[in-house]
Amino acid sequence: MQEINTNKKIDVLVVGAGFAGCVVARELAEAGRQVLVIDKRTHIAGNAYDSYDANGVLIHNYGPHIFHTNSEKVLRWLSRFTQWRFYEHRVLAKVQEQLLPIPINRTTINALYKLDLDENGVAEFLEAKREAKETIKTSEDVVLNSVGSDLCEKFFRGYTKKHWGLDLSELSAGVAARIPTRTNDDDRYFTDTYQFMPVDGYTPMFGRMLDHPNITVKVGIAFEQLRHELAPATLVYTGPIDEYYDYRFGRLPYRSLRFEHNHLADTTQHQSVGTVNFPNDHAYTRTTEFKHLTGQKVAGTSIVSEYPQAEGDPYYPIPRFENEALYKRYQELADSETNVHFVGRLAQYRYYNMDQVVAAALKLAQTIASA
Repeated sequence: MQEINTNKKIDVLVVGAGFAGCVVARELAEAGRQVLVIDKRTHIAGNAYDSYDANGVLIHNYGPHIFHTNSEKVLRWLSRFTQWRFYEHRVLAKVQEQLLPIPINRTTINALYKLDLDENGVAEFLEAKREAKETIKTSEDVVLNSVGSDLCEKFFRGYTKKHWGLDLSELSAGVAARIPTRTNDDDRYFTDTYQFMPVDGYTPMFGRMLDHPNITVKVGIAFEQLRHELAPATLVYTGPIDEYYDYRFGRLPYRSLRFEHNHLADTTQHQSVGTVNFPNDHAYTRTTEFKHLTGQKVAGTSIVSEYPQAEGDPYYPIPRFENEALYKRYQELADSETNVHFVGRLAQYRYYNMDQVVAAALKLAQTIASA
């Protein structure tokens, strides 16, 4: 454990050096607060942490992180700490022996069913296939209502079962609602106004974020090690909210991942797009090739395959009614706190994108600074 001078005045203790923690820390430091940021991992940047592997390829250690947003405010704030590389993410799904665009679009439909439909034809095709639902309660309802059972089985049910460990019918509607269906040939995974990657990676961006005289950073330190040693005026907690309350009402369910990184020394390009999904093949859900994301020019290529699992670091809050009800009990405890604030995907038990986390953190920092 790194030693911390507990005699030094600390106005704000930030637990977690990912997006939520670092954004709050920077904003409060600029407001004149003395901020200590800790993280139990041995690095900053949270799950967005990237580094160069042994072969000199810039990889995302915890799986692909592609920045996209419609918020000019969020982009402008982050642009203080990085330059950007324009990048539009594209994904293919392996269905039978074909690699087809996902989200489903006109190209997908025509190639899969050996058709030659225009946009109106695709719209009519999907209308004929969809199974209309009066009430949308689950992700299965969303998919069947949009594309019908055949496309559901080919693209969604198997992937969902692997990723979440649950059937589509067991997940809240919001999970499947994140993936649109298109009648045109737009094969971009995201359609946000701003789609970029940090030119020199996420970790340097976080480093600049934390580079302020009012910020002290200590990594490799768990909150439990300091919980009873420090008494800051304000605590900002970005970890799992149930862990903070010592699992008083039981554990909130999360889905974890195991990452299998590989370097292909004799291959310049392994796949034609950044990510390939495998809805019905293999134990892993997808494989990402990093050179697409980073634009790096280097010999060989590095990839990662993602294996969802129940145990391990929490990555995804599992969106189900009963889980939301359990979270609400913890949220009531959080709402009763006067100097403790919870922000981020784990602390708020929300399936946030990166830009959503930044926006929530900026809002929280403004609230604390003006108190």
